[in-house]
Amino acid sequence: MYYYNAPAWKRLLLEIHKCNYSKIIVITDVNTHEYCFPVLEKKVDFNYETITISSGDASKNIDTLQYIWQQLLSVGADRKSLIINLGGGVISDIGGFAASTYKRGIDFIHIPTSLLGMIDASIGGKNGINFMHAKNQIGVINLPKMIIIDETFLHTLPSNEFDSGFAEMLKHGLIADENYWLELIDYKKSNDGNLLALIQKSVAIKNAIITEDPYEKGLRKALNFGHTLGHAIESFITYSKKQPISHGHAVALGMILATYISHKKLSLPKTIVNNTKKNILEIFKAIPFNQQEINEIIELLKYDKKNENGEVLFVLLNKIGEPVFNQRVSNTIINEAFAYYLS
Repeated sequence: MYYYNAPAWKRLLLEIHKCNYSKIIVITDVNTHEYCFPVLEKKVDFNYETITISSGDASKNIDTLQYIWQQLLSVGADRKSLIINLGGGVISDIGGFAASTYKRGIDFIHIPTSLLGMIDASIGGKNGINFMHAKNQIGVINLPKMIIIDETFLHTLPSNEFDSGFAEMLKHGLIADENYWLELIDYKKSNDGNLLALIQKSVAIKNAIITEDPYEKGLRKALNFGHTLGHAIESFITYSKKQPISHGHAVALGMILATYISHKKLSLPKTIVNNTKKNILEIFKAIPFNQQEINEIIELLKYDKKNENGEVLFVLLNKIGEPVFNQRVSNTIINEAFAYYLS
């Protein structure tokens, strides 16, 4: 399902020829249409229609989804059509959801153009939209036909977007492989190493987890490490403070908080907590919060999709590579975690 660099494009053309699609529709946002679409045009020789939406997580909503459906109808897409999602996590999320629901489901392929898309958003079949200012509330689990990963697209990324994806790679190291975590830290400090090999390791970690637990009944919940508070921070800053923040930046801060909570609730050594905070804040800028803002972030936790029976459940760590899920955490400890982060 995952194909890399030049062989990936040959595999894409073979799949399209074999399936004889009635129509091919490429979904982009305004940024990927400008910077990444020219790469696609050089790689393929089939006819296609295009649908372009606004950039950014704020566009991952029901209005944009409705626009995509309307455009699919207007170009005459039928059940034998194919959608190609060319973009980062927002495009794979909403494009995959549009494909999964249009005509009760048509084929789709992801061509992620961001590091976050390559190692996280495009993998695992999660497709959906935000709703009522809360992240990823409406969606389905449905796998793409294939995922094309080409490093060429990473040259189009600004540094903050690259770092957004790198945060998810750090998460993979923390939940699955301490050696990989250390390898990532060394790569970021030296800015030297085989990036494609690191990408492939992250893909392998996530793929192994979702293969064992495709519908998030157990192990797959580990992929939400740092996301419980990370999503709440992302929603708060995006919709309340009206400031842009990348998904990875918010998750990185969420991982600092989650490691401290893991120390308080479980057996994660304080040395690991401190080391994690130090390494993350060397990559991601610390964002200050006052107590009122922290209270509002905590209030947003009620929308977290992992909640059960009205209780907020966290993914924590016993040690690096040993996640524990379904952990209840008091507001007192969450406030302590923020105090530690802000110190």
